[in-house]
Amino acid sequence: MSSRDHWGNKLGFILAAVGSAVGLGNIWKFPYVVGKNGGGAFILIYLACIILVGIPILITEIYIGKKSQLNPVGAFRFFQKGKVPFSPIGYAGVLCGVMILSYYSVITGWICHYLMLSFRGFSGTETEISTIFDHLNATPWLNVAWHTFVMVTVMLILMKGVMKGIEKASKILMPTLGILLIVLVCYSLTLDGMKDAWHFLTYPDFSKVTGGSLLEALGTSFFTLSLGMGAMITYGSYLKGDVNITKSAVQIASVDTLIAFLAGLVIFPIVFSNGLEPSAGPGLIFKTLPVLFAKMPGGHIVSIAFFALVLFAAITSAISLLEVAVSFVVDEYKFSRIKAILIMGTVIWVLGILSAVSSWNIGGVPFLDIFDKISSCYMLPLGGLGTALVFAWAISNEQKYAEIGSKPINKILLFAAKYVAPLLLLVVFLREIGLF
Repeated sequence: MSSRDHWGNKLGFILAAVGSAVGLGNIWKFPYVVGKNGGGAFILIYLACIILVGIPILITEIYIGKKSQLNPVGAFRFFQKGKVPFSPIGYAGVLCGVMILSYYSVITGWICHYLMLSFRGFSGTETEISTIFDHLNATPWLNVAWHTFVMVTVMLILMKGVMKGIEKASKILMPTLGILLIVLVCYSLTLDGMKDAWHFLTYPDFSKVTGGSLLEALGTSFFTLSLGMGAMITYGSYLKGDVNITKSAVQIASVDTLIAFLAGLVIFPIVFSNGLEPSAGPGLIFKTLPVLFAKMPGGHIVSIAFFALVLFAAITSAISLLEVAVSFVVDEYKFSRIKAILIMGTVIWVLGILSAVSSWNIGGVPFLDIFDKISSCYMLPLGGLGTALVFAWAISNEQKYAEIGSKPINKILLFAAKYVAPLLLLVVFLREIGLF
Protein backbone atom coordinates (compact mmCIF):
# COMPACT_ATOMS: atom_id res chain seq x y z
CA MET A 1 0.00 0.00 0.00
CA SER A 2 1.29 3.50 -0.88
CA SER A 3 2.09 6.08 1.77
CA ARG A 4 -0.64 8.45 2.90
CA ASP A 5 -1.68 11.20 0.53
CA HIS A 6 -1.19 14.82 1.60
CA TRP A 7 -2.28 18.26 0.46
CA GLY A 8 0.07 19.96 -1.97
CA ASN A 9 0.04 23.17 0.07
CA LYS A 10 -1.86 25.03 2.76
CA LEU A 11 -4.06 26.84 0.22
CA GLY A 12 -5.26 23.49 -1.10
CA PHE A 13 -6.24 22.42 2.41
CA ILE A 14 -8.03 25.70 3.16
CA LEU A 15 -10.00 25.61 -0.09
CA ALA A 16 -10.92 21.94 0.38
CA ALA A 17 -11.96 22.53 4.01
CA VAL A 18 -13.99 25.60 3.05
CA GLY A 19 -15.55 23.53 0.27
CA SER A 20 -16.49 20.88 2.82
CA ALA A 21 -18.03 23.47 5.12
CA VAL A 22 -19.79 25.46 2.39
CA GLY A 23 -22.76 23.47 1.17
CA LEU A 24 -26.51 23.50 0.84
CA GLY A 25 -26.73 24.60 4.45
CA ASN A 26 -25.06 27.94 3.68
CA ILE A 27 -27.06 28.83 0.59
CA TRP A 28 -30.33 27.01 1.23
CA LYS A 29 -30.82 26.56 4.97
CA PHE A 30 -28.96 29.56 6.45
CA PRO A 31 -31.06 32.28 4.75
CA TYR A 32 -34.25 30.45 5.70
CA VAL A 33 -33.19 30.10 9.35
CA VAL A 34 -32.18 33.77 9.46
CA GLY A 35 -35.53 34.73 7.95
CA LYS A 36 -37.45 32.63 10.44
CA ASN A 37 -35.61 34.09 13.43
CA GLY A 38 -35.73 37.81 12.74
CA GLY A 39 -32.60 38.63 10.74
CA GLY A 40 -29.75 40.68 12.22
CA ALA A 41 -30.21 39.64 15.85
CA PHE A 42 -29.99 35.99 14.88
CA ILE A 43 -26.82 36.65 12.87
CA LEU A 44 -25.15 38.26 15.90
CA ILE A 45 -26.02 35.23 18.04
CA TYR A 46 -24.84 32.93 15.23
CA LEU A 47 -21.46 34.73 15.11
CA ALA A 48 -21.09 34.34 18.86
CA CYS A 49 -21.76 30.61 18.51
CA ILE A 50 -19.20 30.33 15.71
CA ILE A 51 -16.59 31.79 18.07
CA LEU A 52 -17.63 29.80 21.17
CA VAL A 53 -18.38 26.45 19.52
CA GLY A 54 -17.59 26.35 15.81
CA ILE A 55 -13.97 27.48 15.79
CA PRO A 56 -12.94 25.57 18.98
CA ILE A 57 -14.42 22.28 17.65
CA LEU A 58 -12.89 22.94 14.23
CA ILE A 59 -9.48 23.34 15.88
CA THR A 60 -10.15 20.13 17.78
CA GLU A 61 -10.96 18.09 14.68
CA ILE A 62 -8.06 19.42 12.61
CA TYR A 63 -5.68 18.74 15.50
CA ILE A 64 -6.90 15.16 15.99
CA GLY A 65 -6.55 14.43 12.27
CA LYS A 66 -3.15 16.08 11.81
CA LYS A 67 -1.61 14.53 14.91
CA SER A 68 -2.82 10.99 14.20
CA GLN A 69 -2.54 11.02 10.37
CA LEU A 70 -5.48 8.60 10.39
CA ASN A 71 -9.17 8.33 9.54
CA PRO A 72 -11.72 9.21 12.30
CA VAL A 73 -11.83 5.67 13.74
CA GLY A 74 -8.06 5.26 13.78
CA ALA A 75 -7.59 8.82 15.03
CA PHE A 76 -9.72 8.30 18.14
CA ARG A 77 -8.05 4.94 18.75
CA PHE A 78 -4.69 6.75 18.53
CA PHE A 79 -5.62 8.97 21.48
CA GLN A 80 -7.22 6.25 23.59
CA LYS A 81 -6.10 5.94 27.18
CA GLY A 82 -7.18 3.23 29.57
CA LYS A 83 -9.95 0.73 28.92
CA VAL A 84 -12.63 3.14 27.72
CA PRO A 85 -12.69 2.88 23.89
CA PHE A 86 -12.72 6.09 21.88
CA SER A 87 -13.10 4.47 18.46
CA PRO A 88 -16.96 4.32 18.62
CA ILE A 89 -16.93 8.12 18.26
CA GLY A 90 -15.06 7.67 14.99
CA TYR A 91 -17.37 4.89 13.80
CA ALA A 92 -20.35 7.15 14.52
CA GLY A 93 -18.76 9.93 12.47
CA VAL A 94 -18.16 7.64 9.49
CA LEU A 95 -21.69 6.24 9.68
CA CYS A 96 -23.11 9.74 9.98
CA GLY A 97 -21.21 10.87 6.87
CA VAL A 98 -22.48 7.84 4.93
CA MET A 99 -26.07 8.51 5.98
CA ILE A 100 -25.90 12.23 5.18
CA LEU A 101 -24.33 11.70 1.75
CA SER A 102 -26.97 9.11 0.85
CA TYR A 103 -29.70 11.77 0.88
CA TYR A 104 -27.46 14.79 0.25
CA SER A 105 -26.68 13.41 -3.20
CA VAL A 106 -30.41 13.17 -3.91
CA ILE A 107 -30.90 16.84 -3.00
CA THR A 108 -27.84 17.71 -5.09
CA GLY A 109 -29.53 15.85 -7.94
CA TRP A 110 -32.51 18.20 -7.58
CA ILE A 111 -30.11 21.12 -7.99
CA CYS A 112 -28.72 19.50 -11.17
CA HIS A 113 -32.25 19.18 -12.53
CA TYR A 114 -33.07 22.83 -11.82
CA LEU A 115 -29.78 23.96 -13.36
CA MET A 116 -30.66 22.06 -16.52
CA LEU A 117 -34.12 23.67 -16.57
CA SER A 118 -32.51 27.08 -16.07
CA PHE A 119 -30.71 26.83 -19.41
CA ARG A 120 -34.03 26.68 -21.25
CA GLY A 121 -35.63 29.16 -18.85
CA PHE A 122 -38.58 28.80 -16.48
CA SER A 123 -41.86 29.55 -18.20
CA GLY A 124 -45.58 29.00 -17.69
CA THR A 125 -47.98 30.04 -14.97
CA GLU A 126 -46.90 30.41 -11.34
CA THR A 127 -48.72 27.19 -10.51
CA GLU A 128 -46.98 25.28 -13.32
CA ILE A 129 -43.52 26.49 -12.30
CA SER A 130 -44.07 25.92 -8.58
CA THR A 131 -45.23 22.35 -9.23
CA ILE A 132 -42.02 21.37 -11.08
CA PHE A 133 -40.56 20.16 -7.81
CA ASP A 134 -43.61 18.07 -6.97
CA HIS A 135 -43.36 16.37 -10.36
CA LEU A 136 -39.61 15.76 -9.89
CA ASN A 137 -40.11 14.35 -6.40
CA ALA A 138 -42.85 12.02 -7.66
CA THR A 139 -40.73 10.61 -10.52
CA PRO A 140 -38.53 7.87 -9.01
CA TRP A 141 -36.45 7.06 -12.10
CA LEU A 142 -35.52 10.73 -12.57
CA ASN A 143 -34.47 11.10 -8.92
CA VAL A 144 -32.41 7.91 -9.10
CA ALA A 145 -30.80 9.05 -12.37
CA TRP A 146 -29.69 12.39 -10.92
CA HIS A 147 -28.59 10.69 -7.67
CA THR A 148 -26.47 8.31 -9.77
CA PHE A 149 -24.96 11.18 -11.76
CA VAL A 150 -23.92 13.00 -8.58
CA MET A 151 -22.40 9.92 -6.95
CA VAL A 152 -20.46 8.97 -10.10
CA THR A 153 -19.14 12.53 -10.42
CA VAL A 154 -17.93 12.60 -6.81
CA MET A 155 -16.39 9.14 -7.12
CA LEU A 156 -14.47 10.13 -10.27
CA ILE A 157 -13.04 13.20 -8.53
CA LEU A 158 -11.91 11.13 -5.54
CA MET A 159 -10.26 8.53 -7.78
CA LYS A 160 -7.66 11.16 -8.71
CA GLY A 161 -6.46 11.19 -5.10
CA VAL A 162 -6.15 13.91 -2.48
CA MET A 163 -3.83 16.33 -4.27
CA LYS A 164 -4.84 15.71 -7.89
CA GLY A 165 -8.50 15.03 -7.14
CA ILE A 166 -9.94 16.79 -4.09
CA GLU A 167 -7.42 19.65 -3.98
CA LYS A 168 -7.50 20.33 -7.72
CA ALA A 169 -11.30 20.24 -7.82
CA SER A 170 -11.48 22.60 -4.83
CA LYS A 171 -9.08 25.05 -6.50
CA ILE A 172 -11.45 25.18 -9.48
CA LEU A 173 -14.87 24.95 -7.82
CA MET A 174 -14.33 27.30 -4.85
CA PRO A 175 -13.00 30.32 -6.80
CA THR A 176 -15.75 29.77 -9.38
CA LEU A 177 -18.31 29.65 -6.57
CA GLY A 178 -16.88 32.89 -5.18
CA ILE A 179 -17.10 34.62 -8.58
CA LEU A 180 -20.70 33.48 -9.11
CA LEU A 181 -21.63 34.65 -5.63
CA ILE A 182 -20.10 38.11 -6.18
CA VAL A 183 -21.84 38.43 -9.57
CA LEU A 184 -25.19 37.55 -8.00
CA VAL A 185 -24.65 39.99 -5.12
CA CYS A 186 -23.86 42.73 -7.65
CA TYR A 187 -27.09 41.89 -9.45
CA SER A 188 -29.05 42.01 -6.20
CA LEU A 189 -27.65 45.50 -5.56
CA THR A 190 -29.72 46.69 -8.52
CA LEU A 191 -33.00 45.39 -7.06
CA ASP A 192 -35.48 47.56 -5.16
CA GLY A 193 -35.48 45.11 -2.27
CA MET A 194 -31.74 45.43 -1.49
CA LYS A 195 -32.27 48.25 1.03
CA ASP A 196 -34.87 46.23 2.93
CA ALA A 197 -32.69 43.12 2.73
CA TRP A 198 -29.65 44.93 4.12
CA HIS A 199 -31.70 46.37 6.97
CA PHE A 200 -33.17 42.96 7.72
CA LEU A 201 -29.75 41.27 7.82
CA THR A 202 -27.93 43.94 9.82
CA TYR A 203 -30.53 45.49 12.12
CA PRO A 204 -30.69 43.48 15.38
CA ASP A 205 -34.33 43.20 16.39
CA PHE A 206 -34.00 41.16 19.58
CA SER A 207 -37.76 41.21 20.15
CA LYS A 208 -37.99 38.34 17.66
CA VAL A 209 -35.35 36.24 19.42
CA THR A 210 -36.61 33.31 21.49
CA GLY A 211 -34.96 30.50 23.40
CA GLY A 212 -35.44 28.36 20.32
CA SER A 213 -33.58 30.96 18.26
CA LEU A 214 -30.58 30.72 20.58
CA LEU A 215 -30.44 26.95 20.28
CA GLU A 216 -31.01 27.04 16.53
CA ALA A 217 -28.14 29.49 16.10
CA LEU A 218 -25.93 27.16 18.11
CA GLY A 219 -26.91 24.13 16.08
CA THR A 220 -26.55 25.97 12.77
CA SER A 221 -23.10 27.30 13.68
CA PHE A 222 -21.95 23.76 14.39
CA PHE A 223 -23.53 22.00 11.42
CA THR A 224 -22.58 24.59 8.80
CA LEU A 225 -18.87 23.92 9.43
CA SER A 226 -19.22 20.16 8.67
CA LEU A 227 -18.34 19.24 12.25
CA GLY A 228 -19.19 16.03 14.06
CA MET A 229 -19.04 13.77 10.98
CA GLY A 230 -15.30 13.17 10.69
CA ALA A 231 -14.79 15.36 7.60
CA MET A 232 -12.41 17.84 9.20
CA ILE A 233 -10.56 15.05 11.01
CA THR A 234 -10.05 13.32 7.67
CA TYR A 235 -8.92 16.51 5.92
CA GLY A 236 -6.68 17.33 8.88
CA SER A 237 -5.03 13.93 8.53
CA TYR A 238 -3.74 14.95 5.09
CA LEU A 239 -1.85 17.90 6.57
CA LYS A 240 1.89 17.76 7.01
CA GLY A 241 4.58 20.10 8.25
CA ASP A 242 4.16 23.29 10.24
CA VAL A 243 0.58 24.49 9.81
CA ASN A 244 -1.00 27.06 12.13
CA ILE A 245 -4.16 25.17 13.10
CA THR A 246 -5.78 28.10 14.90
CA LYS A 247 -5.23 30.48 12.00
CA SER A 248 -6.50 27.88 9.52
CA ALA A 249 -9.64 27.25 11.59
CA VAL A 250 -10.38 30.97 11.83
CA GLN A 251 -9.89 31.38 8.08
CA ILE A 252 -12.18 28.44 7.27
CA ALA A 253 -14.91 29.62 9.65
CA SER A 254 -14.64 33.23 8.43
CA VAL A 255 -14.97 32.36 4.74
CA ASP A 256 -17.80 29.92 5.48
CA THR A 257 -19.71 32.57 7.44
CA LEU A 258 -19.06 35.24 4.80
CA ILE A 259 -20.46 33.01 2.07
CA ALA A 260 -23.58 32.31 4.12
CA PHE A 261 -24.10 36.06 4.67
CA LEU A 262 -23.55 36.85 0.98
CA ALA A 263 -26.06 34.13 0.08
CA GLY A 264 -28.55 36.07 2.18
CA LEU A 265 -27.69 39.21 0.20
CA VAL A 266 -28.51 37.30 -2.98
CA ILE A 267 -31.78 35.73 -1.87
CA PHE A 268 -33.43 38.36 0.37
CA PRO A 269 -33.37 41.26 -2.14
CA ILE A 270 -35.23 39.00 -4.57
CA VAL A 271 -37.67 38.05 -1.81
CA PHE A 272 -38.31 41.64 -0.68
CA SER A 273 -38.52 42.96 -4.25
CA ASN A 274 -41.44 40.63 -4.84
CA GLY A 275 -43.27 41.34 -1.59
CA LEU A 276 -42.61 37.94 -0.02
CA GLU A 277 -41.95 37.14 3.62
CA PRO A 278 -38.27 36.46 4.51
CA SER A 279 -39.43 33.38 6.42
CA ALA A 280 -40.83 31.81 3.24
CA GLY A 281 -39.40 28.45 4.27
CA PRO A 282 -37.11 25.71 2.92
CA GLY A 283 -39.23 25.40 -0.24
CA LEU A 284 -38.03 28.84 -1.31
CA ILE A 285 -35.20 27.61 -3.52
CA PHE A 286 -37.21 25.00 -5.45
CA LYS A 287 -40.72 26.45 -5.56
CA THR A 288 -40.62 30.21 -5.06
CA LEU A 289 -37.36 31.41 -6.63
CA PRO A 290 -37.99 29.76 -10.04
CA VAL A 291 -41.31 31.64 -10.25
CA LEU A 292 -39.50 34.88 -9.47
CA PHE A 293 -36.71 34.12 -11.96
CA ALA A 294 -39.37 33.74 -14.67
CA LYS A 295 -40.66 37.26 -13.90
CA MET A 296 -37.35 39.08 -13.43
CA PRO A 297 -35.51 40.99 -16.17
CA GLY A 298 -32.51 38.81 -16.97
CA GLY A 299 -33.95 36.09 -14.76
CA HIS A 300 -32.85 33.41 -17.23
CA ILE A 301 -29.15 34.22 -16.68
CA VAL A 302 -29.60 34.81 -12.94
CA SER A 303 -31.21 31.39 -12.50
CA ILE A 304 -28.32 29.67 -14.30
CA ALA A 305 -25.75 31.45 -12.10
CA PHE A 306 -27.74 30.78 -8.94
CA PHE A 307 -28.24 27.05 -9.41
CA ALA A 308 -24.63 26.64 -10.62
CA LEU A 309 -23.53 28.34 -7.39
CA VAL A 310 -25.62 25.99 -5.26
CA LEU A 311 -24.43 22.95 -7.23
CA PHE A 312 -20.74 23.79 -6.76
CA ALA A 313 -21.31 24.26 -3.02
CA ALA A 314 -23.12 20.91 -2.80
CA ILE A 315 -20.48 18.98 -4.78
CA THR A 316 -17.58 20.20 -2.64
CA SER A 317 -19.40 19.05 0.49
CA ALA A 318 -20.30 15.70 -1.07
CA ILE A 319 -16.62 15.15 -1.88
CA SER A 320 -15.64 15.49 1.78
CA LEU A 321 -18.44 13.21 2.96
CA LEU A 322 -17.39 10.37 0.67
CA GLU A 323 -13.73 10.92 1.51
CA VAL A 324 -14.48 10.21 5.19
CA ALA A 325 -15.77 6.74 4.31
CA VAL A 326 -12.99 6.10 1.77
CA SER A 327 -10.26 7.08 4.23
CA PHE A 328 -11.79 4.74 6.82
CA VAL A 329 -11.79 1.73 4.48
CA VAL A 330 -8.27 2.43 3.18
CA ASP A 331 -6.78 2.81 6.68
CA GLU A 332 -8.71 0.13 8.52
CA TYR A 333 -8.97 -2.60 5.87
CA LYS A 334 -5.90 -1.78 3.75
CA PHE A 335 -7.90 -1.63 0.54
CA SER A 336 -6.59 0.32 -2.42
CA ARG A 337 -8.09 3.79 -2.81
CA ILE A 338 -9.92 2.86 -6.02
CA LYS A 339 -11.44 -0.26 -4.44
CA ALA A 340 -12.50 1.70 -1.36
CA ILE A 341 -14.17 4.36 -3.52
CA LEU A 342 -16.05 1.76 -5.56
CA ILE A 343 -17.23 -0.10 -2.46
CA MET A 344 -18.29 2.87 -0.36
CA GLY A 345 -19.65 4.80 -3.34
CA THR A 346 -21.84 1.83 -4.24
CA VAL A 347 -23.03 1.34 -0.66
CA ILE A 348 -24.01 5.00 -0.38
CA TRP A 349 -25.65 4.94 -3.82
CA VAL A 350 -27.81 1.95 -2.83
CA LEU A 351 -28.73 3.58 0.49
CA GLY A 352 -29.57 6.80 -1.35
CA ILE A 353 -32.16 5.06 -3.50
CA LEU A 354 -34.35 4.88 -0.39
CA SER A 355 -34.37 8.69 -0.29
CA ALA A 356 -34.66 9.06 -4.06
CA VAL A 357 -37.96 7.18 -4.16
CA SER A 358 -40.21 9.54 -2.24
CA SER A 359 -43.08 7.04 -2.02
CA TRP A 360 -40.96 4.74 0.17
CA ASN A 361 -41.41 5.66 3.81
CA ILE A 362 -41.83 4.42 7.35
CA GLY A 363 -45.09 5.40 8.99
CA GLY A 364 -45.67 8.02 6.32
CA VAL A 365 -42.27 9.68 6.89
CA PRO A 366 -39.96 9.56 3.82
CA PHE A 367 -36.53 7.98 4.27
CA LEU A 368 -34.86 11.29 3.37
CA ASP A 369 -36.51 12.97 6.36
CA ILE A 370 -35.72 10.00 8.61
CA PHE A 371 -32.02 9.99 7.66
CA ASP A 372 -31.81 13.77 8.04
CA LYS A 373 -33.43 13.65 11.48
CA ILE A 374 -31.19 10.85 12.77
CA SER A 375 -27.96 12.35 11.46
CA SER A 376 -28.56 16.07 12.05
CA CYS A 377 -30.44 15.94 15.34
CA TYR A 378 -28.75 13.03 17.10
CA MET A 379 -25.52 11.80 15.52
CA LEU A 380 -23.88 15.16 14.76
CA PRO A 381 -24.34 16.69 18.24
CA LEU A 382 -23.19 13.46 19.90
CA GLY A 383 -20.21 13.20 17.55
CA GLY A 384 -19.21 16.77 18.28
CA LEU A 385 -19.66 16.26 22.01
CA GLY A 386 -17.55 13.09 21.99
CA THR A 387 -14.83 14.81 19.96
CA ALA A 388 -14.74 17.76 22.32
CA LEU A 389 -14.54 15.55 25.41
CA VAL A 390 -11.69 13.44 24.02
CA PHE A 391 -9.73 16.52 23.01
CA ALA A 392 -10.41 18.28 26.30
CA TRP A 393 -9.74 15.49 28.76
CA ALA A 394 -7.64 12.81 27.05
CA ILE A 395 -4.98 15.07 25.56
CA SER A 396 -2.71 17.06 27.85
CA ASN A 397 -2.33 20.83 27.54
CA GLU A 398 1.37 20.30 26.87
CA GLN A 399 0.56 18.19 23.80
CA LYS A 400 -1.98 20.70 22.56
CA TYR A 401 0.27 23.69 23.11
CA ALA A 402 3.12 21.92 21.29
CA GLU A 403 0.97 21.68 18.16
CA ILE A 404 -1.32 24.70 18.46
CA GLY A 405 0.78 27.14 20.48
CA SER A 406 0.22 28.82 23.83
CA LYS A 407 -0.62 32.37 22.81
CA PRO A 408 -3.47 33.97 24.78
CA ILE A 409 -5.93 33.55 21.88
CA ASN A 410 -5.10 29.84 21.68
CA LYS A 411 -5.59 29.40 25.42
CA ILE A 412 -8.99 31.11 25.20
CA LEU A 413 -10.10 28.90 22.30
CA LEU A 414 -8.82 25.76 24.05
CA PHE A 415 -10.76 26.79 27.17
CA ALA A 416 -13.87 27.15 25.02
CA ALA A 417 -13.22 23.72 23.48
CA LYS A 418 -12.82 22.15 26.92
CA TYR A 419 -15.70 23.71 28.81
CA VAL A 420 -18.01 25.94 26.74
CA ALA A 421 -18.45 23.88 23.55
CA PRO A 422 -19.22 20.53 25.27
CA LEU A 423 -21.78 22.17 27.56
CA LEU A 424 -23.55 23.95 24.72
CA LEU A 425 -23.50 20.86 22.49
CA LEU A 426 -25.04 18.85 25.33
CA VAL A 427 -27.80 21.47 25.57
CA VAL A 428 -28.45 21.17 21.82
CA PHE A 429 -28.66 17.38 22.04
CA LEU A 430 -30.99 17.45 25.05
CA ARG A 431 -33.20 19.90 23.22
CA GLU A 432 -33.34 17.67 20.14
CA ILE A 433 -34.48 14.66 22.16
CA GLY A 434 -37.08 16.78 23.95
CA LEU A 435 -35.46 17.02 27.38
CA PHE A 436 -34.69 20.73 27.22
